[in-house]
Amino acid sequence: MTGGALWSCAGRWLSFRFEPETAHRMAIAGLKTGMLPVRAAKPDPRLSVMTAGLVFPNPVGVAAGFDKDAEVPDELIATGFGFTEIGTTTPLPQPGNPRPRLFRLTADEAVINRLGFNNQGHDAACKRLVARRGRGVVGINIGANKEADDRIADYVTGLRRFYTLASYFTVNISSPNTPGLRDLQARGQLADLLARLRDARLAEADIHKRAVPVLLKIAPDITEEGLDDIVAEVTDKGLDGMIVSNTTLSRKGVSADPDEAGGLSGRPLFERSTIVLAKTRERLGPDRTLIGVGGVDSARTALDKIEAGADLVQLYTGMIYRGPGIANEINRGLSAALDKAGAASIADLRGKATKRWAAKPIPA
Repeated sequence: MTGGALWSCAGRWLSFRFEPETAHRMAIAGLKTGMLPVRAAKPDPRLSVMTAGLVFPNPVGVAAGFDKDAEVPDELIATGFGFTEIGTTTPLPQPGNPRPRLFRLTADEAVINRLGFNNQGHDAACKRLVARRGRGVVGINIGANKEADDRIADYVTGLRRFYTLASYFTVNISSPNTPGLRDLQARGQLADLLARLRDARLAEADIHKRAVPVLLKIAPDITEEGLDDIVAEVTDKGLDGMIVSNTTLSRKGVSADPDEAGGLSGRPLFERSTIVLAKTRERLGPDRTLIGVGGVDSARTALDKIEAGADLVQLYTGMIYRGPGIANEINRGLSAALDKAGAASIADLRGKATKRWAAKPIPA
């Protein structure tokens, strides 16, 4: 029986008997111990993606938030993901917001979280990454401590601390659960942040003779004018690309709002995040890396993101509802889509529907 079949028979039933954070810790434990019986399917070379100077064996990755403290990056890749992203990690450990802070919206296949960058800090993540034995692509999502006097300095500290360990960096200024964090998306503060990160990267690249890619992750709750400003700063400061998007504060598309504060992820986020993704691709141009996140739970939704302009996709909530075999299932579907299109590479399908998606207004 496949891992997906096992999940549909028993795994989801058992997992959903526990409150969400407990179930999450059980999933991490299952990956650590090998109790989740999922292994990567035979790779399809047509799904390989080269972007940001890196080679990804397939375009399906794990979004930040699942493996905050770098406990299971290699185990996730072993289940079929083309890459994974640890974090968000902050210089000092912090507990995050009070529990409960993670809520399933089962009817909508969605999640609301207000975790608040709970993590064990740089030291714990660094120790685990140094001990890694795998060679897969692992990004590091860096953030700032809630009580930091200089939040930008926290991002610079993260880049410097993990420079030799990161395949790429994600600069997370878009979580809605740290008060004031999204203010860093405003052009003046963003310009300062990205300039200081640019200078730090140049210094580290000179020392280590390697330029590690840096991507900016943005919120989907944005105006066209705000997106113009963000992309202008990303381009001006020489970042390698963007990730679109983080969770939303909107409750559009939710059938039964539980009246909980926090960021919404999962299926209801798909349309909003894909529209912003396509608009970002139009502004960013064809050469910079763009990762699509939000509502990816199938080959169809992954392909929609790619056709809207994404080079790669990431998911987290989709794994909660579809199980640990989701990467293999999506990759099989993408291979079938290539067969149907007569395409030689998944990259050939990138951007086929960018104009159609970008023509839609960002939902209010």
